[in-house]
Amino acid sequence: MAGLGELIPVVGVKQACAALNIPRASFYRKRILEGSPALPAARRPAPARSLVPAEREKVLAYLHEERFQNASPAAVYATLLDEGEYHCSIRTMYRILAEAGETRERRDQLVHPAYKKPELLATGPNQLWSWDITKLLGPVKWTYYYLYVILDVFSRYVVGWMVADGESAELAKRLIGDSCGKQAIEPGRLTIHADRGSSMTSKPVAFLMADLGITKTHSRPHVSDDNPYSESHFRTLKYRPGFPERFGSLQDARSFAQAFFAWYNGEHRHSGLGLLSPEVVHHGLASAAIGRRREVLDAAYLAHPERFVRRPPEPLPAPVAVWINKPQQP
Repeated sequence: MAGLGELIPVVGVKQACAALNIPRASFYRKRILEGSPALPAARRPAPARSLVPAEREKVLAYLHEERFQNASPAAVYATLLDEGEYHCSIRTMYRILAEAGETRERRDQLVHPAYKKPELLATGPNQLWSWDITKLLGPVKWTYYYLYVILDVFSRYVVGWMVADGESAELAKRLIGDSCGKQAIEPGRLTIHADRGSSMTSKPVAFLMADLGITKTHSRPHVSDDNPYSESHFRTLKYRPGFPERFGSLQDARSFAQAFFAWYNGEHRHSGLGLLSPEVVHHGLASAAIGRRREVLDAAYLAHPERFVRRPPEPLPAPVAVWINKPQQP
């Protein structure tokens, strides 16, 4: 195998072994046993059809001409062809530009800012609200009504809603202002979270929140999990028995919404609230309601303790803290 060392850099391992009638497996086995260093890469001969350096420089000079500064290689190729000149293919022009480091995007690209994940905490009612807008199908195709809903994240209580025939920043501003007035919101006490819809990010809404001393936050683009409570609420709405496929009129939509929100706030036993209604939690009645449930369960345990295997039954607790994107523990 003495002559392989000279042949391999020129023709490669396969051709060198064939020329000297040496099995490649034997060659590789001997190298492994000897712990030889990695083989040098074989020199690849230049294809006969490739451009010589002078021709490549000429093509690059054409591409650098002032008249071609805003033209693609395809346009340069076509222009030269129309002028009776052919130097190389379009693909070769791209290769020459790539070797010169000149194939990057020439236009200014839009760079999106790094959006911070919202991490919001509510430990009581009227600390954190979430609001969103959903479409309701109208009587015929391509007709919609728009349902605006403002939800208290801690209690899941709907503090404000409105059905309109369009989406408008002024309507959103009016709803937020009326809801803050009904709940007697004090400046500096409330955060309102929403996605990045046009109404949510509008100047009228932003100015109103600034005037009322309300902090506003927004979801990251295309991240529905940043506004989970509004999304979950709309799911409850649209899976409610009796929710129609289409609403016959704006008044029909408002009538349905009025009945739904009365049920949702006052009667719906919410799984996230220890099966209490939003109204009970929002108005500070959770402790009394849980106390009454505990009395019922204690009486049931005294009557039939054998039916409770491990311990006396306990009512589900009410929430004490609700997060949007709870921070991960290190």
